[in-house]
Amino acid sequence: MSKLTELERARLRWRARRGLLENDLIITRFLDEYETQLTDTDVAALSLLFEMGDNELLDVLLARTSLSGVYDTPDIHRLIEQMQKL
Repeated sequence: MSKLTELERARLRWRARRGLLENDLIITRFLDEYETQLTDTDVAALSLLFEMGDNELLDVLLARTSLSGVYDTPDIHRLIEQMQKL
């Protein structure tokens, strides 16, 4: 498990910025809590998750819909569960 550099953390937070305030709040709270513990696998999963559309992501974060397609992976499920608990 490698630690994220300052630059990698800044890039992850920049990619995490969303068009919907609700998503921003949930993701920022998650990163504030777990950023220093994220593994390379976590960062790859988050990077993929951040490609999801804002409304679709919000529906997943609020458990209105389930993950599907390329987003339906154990790593993304684990990260979403952590976000939902905060």
